[in-house]
Amino acid sequence: MIHSDGFRALGRQECLRLLGKVPVGRVVYTRHALPAVLPVNFTLDPDGSVVLCTTADSDLVRAVDGVVVAFEADDFHAGRRSGWSVVVTGRAEVVTDPAEHERLLRTGPRSWMPLRDGVFVRIESGMVTGRELTGIGGGSQRPAGGQPLWAVPPDG
Repeated sequence: MIHSDGFRALGRQECLRLLGKVPVGRVVYTRHALPAVLPVNFTLDPDGSVVLCTTADSDLVRAVDGVVVAFEADDFHAGRRSGWSVVVTGRAEVVTDPAEHERLLRTGPRSWMPLRDGVFVRIESGMVTGRELTGIGGGSQRPAGGQPLWAVPPDG
């Protein structure tokens, strides 16, 4: 359904399909009792989990292992004034099962940075939400009503 503000809610399967098309997203977590956001490359596992690879002694691993985090990825086209955003919320855990680790070495993400002691972190796709902004046309930088282009609609 497209709202009058140009947003369309995306279903779970469409969200997962879109996530599979982009290589980079952002992990949203708590570090030292403050919100933190870290861009990471990732892959989407067949079960819908987000998988990333980092070092075992990273701040990220210490902060997210065993806690609920959010993961966001998006794709925007400024010229067309359109795009989508997907958020996955779920428990993050370091993959400790040796067989699963071996499988992810073959199929999982490759860190863009050299790692000597890489570990995989899996974010369960407990809640998956997304929305798409369809092209709203016009030449100004703001749609009617003066709202920023990617503002949160009143119904959230």
